[in-house]
Amino acid sequence: MSELRLSVRIVPRASRDVVIGMRGGALLVRVAAAPVDGAANEALVRLLARRLHLGKGSFRIVTGKTSKLKVIEIAGLDEPELLRRLASPLTGPRAADDLDQPIEE
Repeated sequence: MSELRLSVRIVPRASRDVVIGMRGGALLVRVAAAPVDGAANEALVRLLARRLHLGKGSFRIVTGKTSKLKVIEIAGLDEPELLRRLASPLTGPRAADDLDQPIEE
């Protein structure tokens, strides 16, 4: 697997952390954290790591650290695998505790 770049539109101060799905060429993600001192970025990485079953170190914000539109580099995934993991419902012992739901278009 290689590195992949993904456009992400983040909505901070949401009621919960959730991956919504692809909208306008970017992955739409809502996080409860406020965009203060990098808290929303940290919540975004935590959510994506959990959702994609990767370590937090697999993610790097390339552009948009202070913007709602970001480009994230993901190590260890190719595009087909990324899409498969985003489309799959959460399973496993932590699934009931996770706040995000399967992507709905």
